Amino acid sequence: MLPDHLQLLEFNAKLKSWYLENHRPLLWRQTTDPYKIWLSEIILQQTRVAQGTPYYEKFLNNYPTVFDLAAADERDILRLWQGLGYYSRARNMHFTARHIVEEWEGKFPESAVKLAKLKGLGAYTAAAIASFAFGEAVPAIDGNVYRVMSRLFGIFTDILSSGAKNEFTNLAKQIIPQDDPATYNQAMIEFGALQCVPVSPNCSVCPFTYMCYAYEFNMQNKLPVKMKKNAVKNRYFNYFILQKGDSLAMHERLKKDIWKGLYDFYLIESSSDINTPDDLPKDTILEDWKNKGQIRPVLKEYTHLLTHQRLTVRFWWIIVPEDEVLKLPEDMAYYSRSEVEELPKPILMDTVLKEELYL
Repeated sequence: MLPDHLQLLEFNAKLKSWYLENHRPLLWRQTTDPYKIWLSEIILQQTRVAQGTPYYEKFLNNYPTVFDLAAADERDILRLWQGLGYYSRARNMHFTARHIVEEWEGKFPESAVKLAKLKGLGAYTAAAIASFAFGEAVPAIDGNVYRVMSRLFGIFTDILSSGAKNEFTNLAKQIIPQDDPATYNQAMIEFGALQCVPVSPNCSVCPFTYMCYAYEFNMQNKLPVKMKKNAVKNRYFNYFILQKGDSLAMHERLKKDIWKGLYDFYLIESSSDINTPDDLPKDTILEDWKNKGQIRPVLKEYTHLLTHQRLTVRFWWIIVPEDEVLKLPEDMAYYSRSEVEELPKPILMDTVLKEELYL
């Protein structure tokens, strides 16, 4: 139930007071520059603050303005992004930087409606930039805010359902203050991140227990309502690191997937985990490599978690004489050690090469 006008004033005053006393001094909160705010929001999509902060600093150091980012080579951007995952964010960010430079003369649109039309920006990111940089009174609703609102006001709508977005947005529009929307949005997000946490929140120090539906009815661990996630599919990947002299055979992923534009090794997917070379699937290219070289498994097995997939990844290292002629897929080529180091790679590839002391 929405509080009346006086209760709303009290709520917003207490929320702002809590924020000013408890918020984290994050770098991107110290600016109203839309480029810096946009950069931080893109990096923090599906990324924790602790992990994202060093990347924010690296990108600002390398590309201090949207003009610098727009002029960059995509390969360099992907290389700098390496380790954050969900590489489509980096490609969309580069596309949008170019669009802003070419179509908007380097100036970000000042409304959430216009910002939301840019590639890679959803409703939340657009609202965050519009309010933080330009003071537009539009609510920025992320997972933290969904949780806070559902608990405070007793909203049982599944937050992943089609109607949840409109319901929460309409309610938030009635709450957000017109005079300082930026602080309100930051405070709601931070309150959910630090105080109204997903599991077992410490309600004894919460300033809103007097008006919180979840606290009154002991439903903190039942709100917000979220439908069950799709079952996780198990997949088994076998990567083959072919070394000839000091060079490795790699290829650029060109298909539209999460690793597009990155370089990896020859891949064979199996129906189960493979532990010995004799159990590897039959493959003409692989057979040629095995017959002409020495194959050994990388002892460590890796698990890579995606949204709805669990990848069990095993690497096999094959060393062949430098004068040996081998069959290579058309899209593969040899790269020297220094070239391999500079190529943008999935973090898993980089990790293996470092652990195997190649890099």
